[in-house]
Amino acid sequence: MPAAELLAHLRQTSRDHARTPMQWSAAPNAGFSTGTPWLAVNPNCLTINAAAAVGDPDSVFHHYRRLIELRHIEPAVVHGSFTMLLPDDPNVYAYIRSWLGTDLLVLANFSSTANEVLLDDAEWWSAELVLGNWPDPQLGSASVLRPWESRIYRRTVLG
Repeated sequence: MPAAELLAHLRQTSRDHARTPMQWSAAPNAGFSTGTPWLAVNPNCLTINAAAAVGDPDSVFHHYRRLIELRHIEPAVVHGSFTMLLPDDPNVYAYIRSWLGTDLLVLANFSSTANEVLLDDAEWWSAELVLGNWPDPQLGSASVLRPWESRIYRRTVLG
């Protein structure tokens, strides 16, 4: 194999693509270093970086903060029993956590297309939406998850 062809192949299969410098800010070298990094910084570092995420209330950073907060205030997240729903669905991950009269329904669409979620208990669609990664999660049909959408619903079971 010619050297140029071998290098092109190695660039495509290299793990270095996952090791590019951390994009801390829009500063030179993405704020990663004052020197020259071994690997080039992605040009998108001007808009996609940690500082921008901290400043954007809809970023993944803030979504994770809300998930951590939910874990601290809702015992069902930590202590609840786990019931898998839709185990054969290739795109939607769905389960219920139950603890002392509180049920949480967790839904996540792991695909680039919208997916309808067919649950045996349709009353979930009127339950309290605790967290979602879209600003308007129930726009249109509540039972349809948009691409990459996730939601957590909560209901209190009396009895």
